Amino acid sequence: MKNATKNLTKNLIISVVLFLVLAAVLSTYTLSSEKIKDAQVSEIVSQIQEGKVKSIEVSGDKLDVMLTDGTKKISHKEPGESLSTLLANYKVDPDKMRAVTVDIKQESGLSFWLSTLLPFLLPFVLVSLFIYFMMRQVQGANSRAMSFGQSGAREVGKNAKDRVTFKDVAGVKEAKEELLEIVEFLRSPKKFIALGAKIPKGVLLMGSPGTGKTLLARAVAGEANVPFFHISGSEFVEMFVGVGASRVRDLFNRAKKDAPCIVFIDEIDAVGRQRGAGLGGGHDEREQTLNQILVEMDGFDPNQGVIVLAATNRPDVLDPALLRPGRFDRRVVLDPPDINDREAILTIHAKNKPLEDGVNIRLIAQRTPGFSGADLANIINEGAILTARRNKKHIGMPELLESIEKVMLGPERKSHILSDHEKKVTAYHEAGHALVAHTLPHADAVHKVSIISRGSAAGYTLKLPNEDRKMHTKAEFVDDLAVSLGGYVAETEIFGKENLTTGASSDLRTATRVARRLITDYGMSEKLGPRTYGEKEEMVFLGKEIHHERDYSEKVAEMIDHEITALLTAAMETARRIITERRQDMEKIVVALMEKETLEKEQFEALFS
Repeated sequence: MKNATKNLTKNLIISVVLFLVLAAVLSTYTLSSEKIKDAQVSEIVSQIQEGKVKSIEVSGDKLDVMLTDGTKKISHKEPGESLSTLLANYKVDPDKMRAVTVDIKQESGLSFWLSTLLPFLLPFVLVSLFIYFMMRQVQGANSRAMSFGQSGAREVGKNAKDRVTFKDVAGVKEAKEELLEIVEFLRSPKKFIALGAKIPKGVLLMGSPGTGKTLLARAVAGEANVPFFHISGSEFVEMFVGVGASRVRDLFNRAKKDAPCIVFIDEIDAVGRQRGAGLGGGHDEREQTLNQILVEMDGFDPNQGVIVLAATNRPDVLDPALLRPGRFDRRVVLDPPDINDREAILTIHAKNKPLEDGVNIRLIAQRTPGFSGADLANIINEGAILTARRNKKHIGMPELLESIEKVMLGPERKSHILSDHEKKVTAYHEAGHALVAHTLPHADAVHKVSIISRGSAAGYTLKLPNEDRKMHTKAEFVDDLAVSLGGYVAETEIFGKENLTTGASSDLRTATRVARRLITDYGMSEKLGPRTYGEKEEMVFLGKEIHHERDYSEKVAEMIDHEITALLTAAMETARRIITERRQDMEKIVVALMEKETLEKEQFEALFS
């Protein structure tokens, strides 16, 4: 609607400008550069008698008179009457007429017809142009209405400039090996057909946000060198019933014409959520779209060369019909990258950026456990932005390390100035975390301690594991609880319980959550035994956890509370023992923080040497 109004306004402006231009052109033919006085025929006759007329030019019924003093006058005679007859009727002396030069100008046929028809033709032309522009607008609206059911999928051709291959995707080795079969089938399908093999019609890419699902799908198309149709699941659904199903049909019809090719549906959970959730009934537009996708995936020939790739980070909410054999029966899981994969990803994103000689990509990979590929790309980009802001020509290690903290915690809040007392409290709080983490054998190593505000935190202690771990022991969780409560204990020991601040609220919340999961999810309680407590139910149409079902009695709930309190109490006592025994070391950390505000790993460990 907005585009139609814009085009209508544009056409109206063009019509007005065209009218003004035509009027200006015509005015050059109808207006003279100098104003000529009109005169009566009797006045011209009397001036002839007086010998004041030099020449007369006759153009039809128009008389252009030139006087002897150079003055011009215009007069008109009756149409069809000659000048000589007119002068004879006025009894002009023939001797006087001999002194006047008479020039009779013949009017051309073109000028006659223009002067006759143009006053009527010009308005007709302008009105016709206006109607033509209006009809074009109506036709454009009709064509958009007729194309409402088209998919609108973006197609990436075989020889696209931004072609992506497996070389551009670091990590996910197992996922690339799984997808190599798809590439082989698209390259040489006859080899598989001859053996009676059937390549899966659909491949579902599952993984956390930012792990590279879309990039990997583009790499499959680039490796196979086939067309690639990209569409999001939300683009199918409209407010009008049937539009989503029509777009699905149009998408698969386009894919069949360009086979072999790849159809990639990003965020398929937008239309592929489990049916019968209680919203919308049987005629829900989303359900009709899902039904059409199921029919299309069953309808085309499995050896036709059309392979559907789909991506989601919520495979648990997908309809079972999508996951059955013959549809998305092959599922490829993309895990977060380990340290080697992170190093390879950082190397790819830093390829076209000017780095200083001392930049250690391995160290950045060590400091980013749990980061996805998108997070790592953001780190390199933030480092480049920070380098440009500092007017430097090459990206250095300080900019990259600072970009890690910016991605994790947010930018530095330089305007958030703490008072001397708040700064001292923050220093003791972070020193408590750091000292307990440095002392306990199963806690992560301290890489940085700072009392500079970032995000919502007044200060922070950056702890990172020495290696990537897939499984965690109870000893690690217990030590982690003590580290989380180290700041709380340090504040109570130094300033007293009556002066306790709100700075430990986030630590207490984290520690309570970890303690509850130790008991209810991991079965690490000696009293309650190896079982889980509570069932988490998810409403599919909302896609998030909204209900926690209790499958235990009130007595067991009381025991869970006692166990949580016991774990937190033991962790607090461990932290208090360390802070009491190593009070002098904590004071060293506080003095260094008050002086430098930030301690890197080497500076922190030097305090204990």
